[in-house]
Amino acid sequence: MRTHYCGELDASLVGRTVTLCGWAHRRRDHGGVIFIDLRDREGLAQVVFNPDARDAFATAEKVRNEYVLRVTGLLRKRPEGSTNPELRSGEVELVAREVEILNASVTPPFQIDDDNLSEEVRLANRVLDLRRAPMQKNLRLRHRAAAAVRRFLDEQGFVDIETPFLYKSTPEGAREFLVPSRLHDGHFYALPQSPQLFKQMLMVAGFDRYYQIVKCFRDEDLRADRQPEFTQIDVETSFLDEAAIRALMEALVRHVFRVAAKIELADPFPVMRYDDAIRDYGIDKPDLRVALKLVELTDVMKDVDFKVFAGPANTAGGRVCALRLPGGGALPRSQVDGYGELARTLGAKGLAWIKVNESAKGAAGLQSPIVKNLHEKALAETLRRCEARDGDLILFGADRAVVANEVMGTLRQKLGHELGHVEKGWRPLWVVDFPMFEEDAEAKTWKARHHPFTSPKDGHEEFIESAPGKAYAKAYDVVLNGWEIGGGSVRIHRPEVQEKVFRALNISKDDQRAKFGFLLDTLQYGAPPHGGIAFGLDRMVALMAGTEAIRDVIAFPKTQRGQDLLTGAPTPVTEKQLRELHIRLRNSPQS
Repeated sequence: MRTHYCGELDASLVGRTVTLCGWAHRRRDHGGVIFIDLRDREGLAQVVFNPDARDAFATAEKVRNEYVLRVTGLLRKRPEGSTNPELRSGEVELVAREVEILNASVTPPFQIDDDNLSEEVRLANRVLDLRRAPMQKNLRLRHRAAAAVRRFLDEQGFVDIETPFLYKSTPEGAREFLVPSRLHDGHFYALPQSPQLFKQMLMVAGFDRYYQIVKCFRDEDLRADRQPEFTQIDVETSFLDEAAIRALMEALVRHVFRVAAKIELADPFPVMRYDDAIRDYGIDKPDLRVALKLVELTDVMKDVDFKVFAGPANTAGGRVCALRLPGGGALPRSQVDGYGELARTLGAKGLAWIKVNESAKGAAGLQSPIVKNLHEKALAETLRRCEARDGDLILFGADRAVVANEVMGTLRQKLGHELGHVEKGWRPLWVVDFPMFEEDAEAKTWKARHHPFTSPKDGHEEFIESAPGKAYAKAYDVVLNGWEIGGGSVRIHRPEVQEKVFRALNISKDDQRAKFGFLLDTLQYGAPPHGGIAFGLDRMVALMAGTEAIRDVIAFPKTQRGQDLLTGAPTPVTEKQLRELHIRLRNSPQS
């Protein structure tokens, strides 16, 4: 039906007869001459309708925005002064001889090139939103990224194997989506949070290198980088150690960013231990572009009179730390108070601060409600460790370490960006040596930091039961510009080590059989050393595209309330459907 795409036209085709198909992006009637910008997936082309082509001109008069057209004509150079350097086709225009309206359109709710649409309007009219150039660009970028993943892994000997979407409910962290079984009354499938258990079984089956670009499902609270259904690049290998897995997967990330988006990442990626990341940045996915670090002050504040600092400093698991904002002393008090409000939303009781006016004169040059509660030695050491200068603002976190880290880590990244303490470019990072377990303070029990099949570091097997807090894992995350884009680990392949982990987690023999019996049975048959990783394809593409939300790189996403505004999902279902699934609603007359 066509000879070329609209965006392919250029001066090399002048004098050729060309047929285009696409949508009427915009129609302009210049009193005797009609111009239509025709749009397809490759871009725009200007089509000119002159009255001497009587039939084509008469048809063009009927055309409105988003009509689907087929146009044939002669390609010519645009008159001098009317070229458009923003378009590949900006030097040429098609003089129409024939035009056919393939389909009409009702008036769309917005102009397709409108960049000021609310997200509700965009998602409710997602098909039209997908016609917009930014969305076309994002989804084609996603296609290139996925294709690059496949090419790289295929060349490295990985085998693409599908795993089930309907499978057994297993405790893997997040809440699952459950699917009732019609044939088995009261029984449910679960949608997979990841193919974790199946890919381990594929290693025992001898496939050696597996991958899959796969949908995963988690019924958890949503945010900009999280959706109830998301896409993972899932990878598992046999007979590779932690360093070899990281090297291979790092090469994959570099390849995908280079091929899909022409972005060059560091070679090699820097490596940081989890404990160092928490100490310096408060979080395990630091944005290294932000040139600020946390400063440890727990030991300094043990003997001060200020209980807000002394309490956490003298409590096991407490922390006092500081964040210096260069030049922040010039910020208005209202803005500093706003940071305190943010800290409270993150779990802090408040946010102490000091403005440094004349640091050389000690306390006399410091402005803060807390200065009178800190002795000269503590103040001097705080200024020294923070490397404070005149005009700086120092913010303090003092609480249980988990709270202080969350608050100060979040403030560091947010204020670093807002106040200009951020570099341009790309800063990848491996975060390694995660704790195997984390303590549930309320229940006074331990739970797996990643999942219960993560292998301990060599020599840490002895800590699994005797001192779980000292056990570290062969676990690793890939972080890029403050986004965790992937995470994985070496898995436990020896039964005696797996048994220790289950005991540390207080998982009884009966629960082991009920929850993981099929995997444990499989691992008995000569499981090889194995490990892998899962990358978030949505997050990787969002970073490449320069967007804040993964919704902008997913064709049909959900809102932050888990709704599909296009189709109206989730929706009620009929009583008949529920009866077939043996489900009775609470307010049903038959319940």
